[in-house]
Amino acid sequence: MSHQHAGTGGTSDAGAGRLPEGYAPTDLAPDDLRAVLELDSTVFPSALEVDEILDRPLSLTWSRVRGVVHERPDPAAEPADGAVPVLRELVALRASYPFSRFPVPGGTAPVAGLTWVAVHPGHRRRGLLTAMVDEHLARCRERGEPLSALFAAEAAIYGRFGYGRAADDLRLTIPRGAALRDVPGAERHTVRIERADRARHAELVARLHERAGADPTGLGTVNRPGWATRETPELQAVLWDDAKVFRKDREPTRIAIVELDGEPRGYARFHRTLSWEPSGPRGPVRTGEVVALDAAAARALWGVLTDLDLTHEVVPFVLPVDDVVTHLLVDPRSASPRVADNLWVRVVDVAGALAARRYASDVDVVVHLTDDRLADNAGHWRVRADAFGPAQAARTDDAADLSLDVRELGAAYLGGVTLAELAAAGLVAEHTPGALARTSAAFSWPVAPVCSWVF
Repeated sequence: MSHQHAGTGGTSDAGAGRLPEGYAPTDLAPDDLRAVLELDSTVFPSALEVDEILDRPLSLTWSRVRGVVHERPDPAAEPADGAVPVLRELVALRASYPFSRFPVPGGTAPVAGLTWVAVHPGHRRRGLLTAMVDEHLARCRERGEPLSALFAAEAAIYGRFGYGRAADDLRLTIPRGAALRDVPGAERHTVRIERADRARHAELVARLHERAGADPTGLGTVNRPGWATRETPELQAVLWDDAKVFRKDREPTRIAIVELDGEPRGYARFHRTLSWEPSGPRGPVRTGEVVALDAAAARALWGVLTDLDLTHEVVPFVLPVDDVVTHLLVDPRSASPRVADNLWVRVVDVAGALAARRYASDVDVVVHLTDDRLADNAGHWRVRADAFGPAQAARTDDAADLSLDVRELGAAYLGGVTLAELAAAGLVAEHTPGALARTSAAFSWPVAPVCSWVF
């Protein structure tokens, strides 16, 4: 594996100094692929052998991949010139995706998508994760990324690093033939189903996905925060990799494209698994993103997905909690709805993050913020903005109207969690009467935040 160490000093090694003796930070490169996959499969158990996936596309941007190596004497090697040979093993890993135009309420911001976080089970409880996250936050600042976001494999981990649960998603199991309400114009749409193919469909999918996030209501008024696009070639390659090694007993991925007068208005990537039971054929339709540009297109698309032959249910992977299908279903209880945590957000640069987004009503508030990991985030900040207009955020000596921790600021940042509900849980304090209600309304957003894919 590569052993080029980052030892230039400054903020780039923030947190690395807290690694215990015998551990060192290291940059990782494509030559380290096997070690990376071996560590990942040790931390996240997989039925696949590393050799089966070595040649498959990988989502990593290698310039943003960092590891921790453990150094110890190599008992199998002969000493040379009196020196004891050292065995170096990759025992921890983290990476990030470069989201240069991550959707925030009313705009976009550069965001680091923290991912591939892993610590070898034999090296836990030694501060490796803390060191990696601290270094990650320092590098976010170096790159001018005021926010970091992630999906948490375990929900209890990242709150202590200042990440707040900022978005939820909806999980459904929709019975085949579920009754759907009519939408005027839906009958004018057609749906074609094809084998999903990158050469044929990648541009269409990328275009429709971005349009749906920019205008989810079809009214041209608000965007959907958190609706990240797959910006890098590596992420695109992984999306379209449908190798048989990953499919097990399911069919190759297919795509349903809904059109109006020949113009694509939405899509769903899906696959089926067929099982012959004594009562007849059964099998789930499992979808990735189900994307439509308006209600009529959505009705046409869901009408096809819920009526495919030889199936008994549709299981969408990730949906916004306000997805139109929740209102189209005549009997929403039949879909067994449940909510899961989606994006977690960490504010890295307070001024940059608060000025990047828009606010749903006029706001002029002074917030007292605490931040145990990034001390210069702490203090009093004044946020000013007209409804849906440009915002300003700056330090102030004025008395605080509200007090909260950076974790709660991250939770409320995308507009899906209100400051009022956090205050009801004792996590936000009001010092000026009426400030909480006004600020909670301003930080909210008309459309629920969500990321439509897990990174």
